[in-house]
Amino acid sequence: MNLTISGHHLEVTPALRNYVTAKLDRVTRNFDQVVDVKVLLSLENQKEKDKRQRAECRIGVKGNDLFAESSHEDLYAAVDELVDKLDRQIERHRGKLQSHDRASTKHLM
Repeated sequence: MNLTISGHHLEVTPALRNYVTAKLDRVTRNFDQVVDVKVLLSLENQKEKDKRQRAECRIGVKGNDLFAESSHEDLYAAVDELVDKLDRQIERHRGKLQSHDRASTKHLM
């Protein structure tokens, strides 16, 4: 699995990199068909300060890509919310794969 963490208008510190890696480990542990993960952490210049910190993630899995984004006043909270969204998408994707597998075995019998 290739993991790319980049920052836009902010520096990605080692502590932030470790935090994102630890959180994404939960997603990759549940689903082993992840090819690559690209995370973009950014600071947007908005007038409203409660949604300035933004985290985006694109996960390449076999078949298609999963994308999620989250905005919050705290970057760590944005990463937490992002991982929760990705976890739900992975579960939905894994359920679709399993339902297709079950349908193909029914046709064989």
